[in-house]
Amino acid sequence: MANALVPGLARRGAVVDFLVPPTTHGIARRMPDVTTVHELNVARGALGLRERLEVASRIRQRRFDWAIVLPNSWKSALAPFLAGIPRRTGFTGEARFGLLNDRRKLDVQNLPRQVDRFASLANVAPSNPRLEANALSGEELLRRFGLHLGGRTLVALCPGAEYGPSKRWPAERFADLARRLAGTGAAVCVLGSVRDAGLGATIAAGSPALDLTGKTKLYEVVDILSVADAAVTNDSGLMHVAAALDVPVVAIYGSTTSAFTPPLSSRAVAIGEELPCRPCFKRECPLGHLACLTNISAQRAMDALHELGVAGA
Repeated sequence: MANALVPGLARRGAVVDFLVPPTTHGIARRMPDVTTVHELNVARGALGLRERLEVASRIRQRRFDWAIVLPNSWKSALAPFLAGIPRRTGFTGEARFGLLNDRRKLDVQNLPRQVDRFASLANVAPSNPRLEANALSGEELLRRFGLHLGGRTLVALCPGAEYGPSKRWPAERFADLARRLAGTGAAVCVLGSVRDAGLGATIAAGSPALDLTGKTKLYEVVDILSVADAAVTNDSGLMHVAAALDVPVVAIYGSTTSAFTPPLSSRAVAIGEELPCRPCFKRECPLGHLACLTNISAQRAMDALHELGVAGA
């Protein structure tokens, strides 16, 4: 979603760099019009002042005119301040007086989507994010893991979601979907980080899906997704990756809503249950039933793939 403001800046002739944590370095380096990616290796929740000072010293040499701080945390505004970047823009939040000198008040009514909010900080209209991938590398990776497509439809399942359980469609539903897809002759792989390995193992144990969770780097996931005919995901980072690759996406929403973080693609179908308690935006179901996810069947995801015209589904 951060990539949505880059095309507008590039059209103005701006040179755009990204400052990112190691987890998203592989994504940022695949973004068109991003010149350089700088890494800030600080553990989540840690101040990491020494690392921030070192990074600030390095980026000071680039003589930036403007820093656009997308997260709302106090710590995220430290490095641009320490680097002496003259204009530092971000939304008011977490007492960032002084760290930011161009503080904006968030207009929730007029900026309903996260992508609109990011782009507004750069004073540009949001563009649908795009990523560059190496399809040949993706095909080679699949062969290395023993998956030879032979002309078959490939559907990637992405069962993870960093936010929490209330965003994760049950692994058993993904396994059911994988069995249905395999029954049509499609090939199925499961993608995710090492933190998703338990979900991947459960899906693979109950279906013919090839489990690649935790076995690939993020930029390799980008390459594999680029050769997929479709992806079925939660409301997660990989949902946005698939959309940015123009891969047809079936996005399953639990506690969140596509009105706030939709897959930014014309080839996407969002699935969600209409319940009085949804969206609650909680990490875990406050009512303990997770009906917003468990009520969604594998057949419903199959129907959405049909709607997207995915052959073999």
